[in-house]
Amino acid sequence: MQKKREAIEEAVRTILLNLGEDPEREGLVKTPHRVAKALEFLTEGYHKDPKEILEKALFTSSNDEMVLVRDIEFYSLCEHHMLPIVGRAHVAYIPDGKVVGLSKIPRIVNLYARRLQIQEQMTEQIADAISGVIHPKGVAVVLQARHMCMEMRGVEKINSTTVTSALRGLFKSDLRTRNEFYNLINANVPSNF
Repeated sequence: MQKKREAIEEAVRTILLNLGEDPEREGLVKTPHRVAKALEFLTEGYHKDPKEILEKALFTSSNDEMVLVRDIEFYSLCEHHMLPIVGRAHVAYIPDGKVVGLSKIPRIVNLYARRLQIQEQMTEQIADAISGVIHPKGVAVVLQARHMCMEMRGVEKINSTTVTSALRGLFKSDLRTRNEFYNLINANVPSNF
């Protein structure tokens, strides 16, 4: 781990030099170390197993109604420019004999967000992980995000939002179930409830 961090630090020093900066000036002297630590944190999802997270909190249940965790904030880095993606995830599933601890759903979102990502792939990965471990009757995932690679550079369209979805099982085959999910994620919920 230490060798990897040192290699990242050296790469950051090289970037600073090539930008015309002095990596030894007071404000930048610790920047390579800070960037290396930040990147380790922002990409820690590569070192976590979704199956391990979900299997630790599976419980037998007779519930066969939708379970929805909505408005899960996430932060990621786009794999094309390594610039931030900031968004919200809405994740639902319909149990089939097993439910998972509610905190595990945001953990799965974070696991995939903390990798270099494209939103389309992240949406699919979350749905597939939940479907593959919990084996529910259906899974639905919607991500809404702002991409700094579109806002800070390139087309420079501020406040544009990208929405992606992944539907599995009943959410894909049953219109009423799908509509219930979309109605719930679009409903206004008081911020102080």
